[in-house]
Amino acid sequence: MTTTPKDDTSSQAEQVSDTQTVSDSYKNLHKPSSEFASRDDYLEHELQIMQPKRWRPNLPFRDYRFEFEDTIPAMAGTIGKVVMVGAIAATFAAPLGLSDAFVLENVRYELLIVAIFIILFSGFILPTANLAGTHGPLIPLIPIVVAAGGHPMAFGLLIGALGLLLAISKGGSLLARLTSKGVCGGLLLYLGFIGTISQVKKLFAWAEQIQMTHIAFIVILATILLYALLEHFKKRWLAVPLSCLIGGLTAFALGAPFEFKTAPGLPNMNPMYWWGENTGWMLGLPTLESFVVVLPFAILAVAMWSPDFLGHQVFQKISYPKRTEKVQMNIDDTMLSASVRQTFGSILGGSNFTSSWGTYIVPAAIAKRPIPAGAILTALFCVIAGIWGYPMDLAIWQPVLCVALIVGVFIPLLEAGMEMTREGKTTQSAAIVVFASTLVNPAFGWSLTMLLDNLGLIGCKERSSELTHMSRWIIPLFMFVLLTSVMAMVGMLPGIPALLENFRH
Repeated sequence: MTTTPKDDTSSQAEQVSDTQTVSDSYKNLHKPSSEFASRDDYLEHELQIMQPKRWRPNLPFRDYRFEFEDTIPAMAGTIGKVVMVGAIAATFAAPLGLSDAFVLENVRYELLIVAIFIILFSGFILPTANLAGTHGPLIPLIPIVVAAGGHPMAFGLLIGALGLLLAISKGGSLLARLTSKGVCGGLLLYLGFIGTISQVKKLFAWAEQIQMTHIAFIVILATILLYALLEHFKKRWLAVPLSCLIGGLTAFALGAPFEFKTAPGLPNMNPMYWWGENTGWMLGLPTLESFVVVLPFAILAVAMWSPDFLGHQVFQKISYPKRTEKVQMNIDDTMLSASVRQTFGSILGGSNFTSSWGTYIVPAAIAKRPIPAGAILTALFCVIAGIWGYPMDLAIWQPVLCVALIVGVFIPLLEAGMEMTREGKTTQSAAIVVFASTLVNPAFGWSLTMLLDNLGLIGCKERSSELTHMSRWIIPLFMFVLLTSVMAMVGMLPGIPALLENFRH
């Protein structure tokens, strides 16, 4: 990426500004928005003067402030959380013969659990750790885990333990540094494109079920026009609430059925209830064999964190102004908080398998807001949705859910991917990532293309020549062999039977 040279006066001014930011407190450097020419200038200044503290208290109004823009990622994150945890709980419930009531109660339980960890980590002691969300790519694997005899607590505890090892060794940030712009841009393009298509298909499938297919077309067309107008007026951070409002109102006005069903209430807060022989999961506590069965799946889950986390961090880097590195998402801190949240959530009886919270961090980056303030609001919204109940019905209604994910997550990922592949020799790597991800999945595409790119077979040859042997081929080759072996064991390679199953027979 080329940079324009600056004169000595400008460089000195930046150095003075950086020194002042370090020496003075956020509270002293804060200025009211009325002193800035535009709202964007105010928000960018807020990002530049923040001084997040690791493992020390970060307090509202002393270290950060709440702004209206924080409500947008909080709302999008809460919608995403309800949907994703519901999907994981339902995917587990079906093969285990558990009822819809189990799914609903466990989702409410997870909303309360996650609120505690959001406030503790992202809002208080690790303000550059993104919220611990839900591992969406694991959902297709869950029926395989259950069929193999996998226990959800054993699965969650192993993910937490392996994640802690990766975070403490700083392996996540190392893998991020070894991933070029072309590889990362290709990942963003693939995830954005696949996600957008899947949500459009889901909306049309819902409309066909109620025999009103035209509603899906009208809702998506209205969303496209709204997004274009918001882009024109530079108010794209309003896309999630306005799209949800227009999508929901349009569908309801056209006759789509909707009613509130989930009454206010509290889930069972006793972990022994959830891990009882005849209550909750009805599985009891895991055995040693339970841990052995889920080990390959847990390795795969944690290995898939790096490309996921990297995409979220890069999106921040693209959206934030200069001199904001200290408030950007820290990959190792995010892995640490996600691992701790996963460990305790599994012990308590939750169904969530965690990863970086994309439905929160992407809208937050667009709105140019740091992590902590929106994190506190997200925790509050999760508690309200879990106890009140009715917002959960609205969040999972397809016209609201689909447009929220499209404009809040997947279209921005597409834009970020295109932005990253505009300059330099990045298009080759981006194309190979998309190709390889289509063959298997994004984790396979990322590991294979990172290896080819770092070897200098594709992409920027100059970058490859500057890498050490460890960075050039040893680490990328190890990751590719590890991931491919695990995928072969659990049957994720197309056309190849699961090696684990053959070994058992």
